[in-house]
Amino acid sequence: MPAMSRGNYLLVPAVLAALILGAGGPAHAEKGFGGGTDGQTEQRADTSDDGTVSVTVGGVVFDRSKNGGGDSVGALTSSTSWSPPPCWYAPKYTPEQLQKYLEPIWEAGSTGYEWDADQREKYNADDEKKGFNKDKSGKGYWWGSYVDKSYPPGWDSCDEDYFWVDLGDPPPADIENAVTPEVLAGLAYAEIRVPGTEVTLAPAEATKVNLPTWAWLDGAEFKPVSVTASVPEIGVEATATAEPVSLRIEPGTPEAEVYPASGVCEIKDGRIGEPYAKGKANDTPPCGVKYLRSSGDGTFPLRATVTWEIHWTGSDGAGGDLPDGTFGATQDVVVQEIQAVHR
Repeated sequence: MPAMSRGNYLLVPAVLAALILGAGGPAHAEKGFGGGTDGQTEQRADTSDDGTVSVTVGGVVFDRSKNGGGDSVGALTSSTSWSPPPCWYAPKYTPEQLQKYLEPIWEAGSTGYEWDADQREKYNADDEKKGFNKDKSGKGYWWGSYVDKSYPPGWDSCDEDYFWVDLGDPPPADIENAVTPEVLAGLAYAEIRVPGTEVTLAPAEATKVNLPTWAWLDGAEFKPVSVTASVPEIGVEATATAEPVSLRIEPGTPEAEVYPASGVCEIKDGRIGEPYAKGKANDTPPCGVKYLRSSGDGTFPLRATVTWEIHWTGSDGAGGDLPDGTFGATQDVVVQEIQAVHR
């Protein structure tokens, strides 16, 4: 039989625990204080006295009270190849919790005598007072891996076994994606939701061939949003903030002109574009489109995409920029021929 990798070994205890502990009912794995199971990201929501809702996912608490809201909100797409961490390490068990989780697995014997013996030695399991670092209870945690619930590429790359970190100490520098303010900033980025991008057009019902159509977004909806990710047990947090900077207009047909010529409308005075006002019919809109032919019996799919700049700040005073994110939507536009009046 092929040799098992360390990553595969780590999956075995989770599977066995589900079978062992679920023998008398629904299968489940022993939970750590973070609310997650090995390889899983169970979710728990808590409401504070002031009504703020925080959600714990994978050992990390997300405060989404300053996030975007409404039916049309969506997640950002990074403008580069960067992506948030697909998995991470965070405090997972106290000494007593880890002992409660691992010992039933060893007792089952399904992982093999040699493996069980190595594990018992690693955690000093036979020492009643010091095993599993019980002599350090309250002074640190066993850290373990958590996985993004959408299982993106790389979700199985966090294959390190449980490791101990004393309170006040940073996680080992050689373990990638162990939670730090910067890692938490990336996780917060993935939780940001921004409002939809249906633009207001004038004329509203149907525009005309060769007639400039004004486009703008409600400035009240396009304000900065943010999410804070934290691990309260170790006092580490980071806030990722998204600010709208521009709107890209794609008419849905090559037979059209956009304003400005780049098709990118910059935000100005907290507003993207400018509402049409009476008497401006012959003016060039600061943001808009002019269709050069009609849509016939159909419509043109106008695509409006907002770019958001992302920056973060951490509990250690660090901070910086993350890649811009985009979010867009398509709306149907009717374009009619101008009807000539003959007398």
